[in-house]
Amino acid sequence: MKYIFSAIALSLLFNFTIEDNKSLQLALLKYNGGGDWYANPTALPNLAIFCNQNLGTNFDSDYATVDVGSAEIFNYPFIHMTGHGNVVFSDTEAENLRNYLIAGGFLHIDDNYGMDPYVRAAMKKVFPEQEFTELPFEHEIYRQNFTFKNGLPKIHKHDDKPAQGFGIRHEGRLVAYYTYETDLGDGWEDQEVHKDPEDLRQRSLQMGANIVQFAFQQ
Repeated sequence: MKYIFSAIALSLLFNFTIEDNKSLQLALLKYNGGGDWYANPTALPNLAIFCNQNLGTNFDSDYATVDVGSAEIFNYPFIHMTGHGNVVFSDTEAENLRNYLIAGGFLHIDDNYGMDPYVRAAMKKVFPEQEFTELPFEHEIYRQNFTFKNGLPKIHKHDDKPAQGFGIRHEGRLVAYYTYETDLGDGWEDQEVHKDPEDLRQRSLQMGANIVQFAFQQ
């Protein structure tokens, strides 16, 4: 990852120590509008542990929560966003998120079911000149430590549509990746929460690890 996060990203990716061995945190985005941004509380801890075990990263298993309009957002190179419903960004929040992404941050959006029309409108405020475009199966995000030749795995049925991955780019760099009709975050949760088969949970975690790996090395 380039720009303001480059030194942190390289330190994490190659398992070097930074700031006296302090580990980095994945972050969860808090937003307004009434959508349950706090859904899937065990998802990010499990993803952090999986990445540490399989990628050699040094994530803290406790994730941070950051408000979309806060300056704290710039402390976290990787931010995850999820929910089932409405998403509203004020003009100030949209500008803050845009500045974060342009500066080198990465946003992963996972539609937990029902947030699609709202998140598309919200992200249009962030990048009015851009559209979400579907990534081809040959994209590098599907070919990191784990290979997904057919793109995103389908974790939950939802509307029984195929799982799709969409991206927003800025100056050629993928700054936001949106996973739709897959529900990766539910697959990252503790097994007893959704009772997904273990092989499905593993595929979900593997894809999550791919997203993290890609975000930190692009």
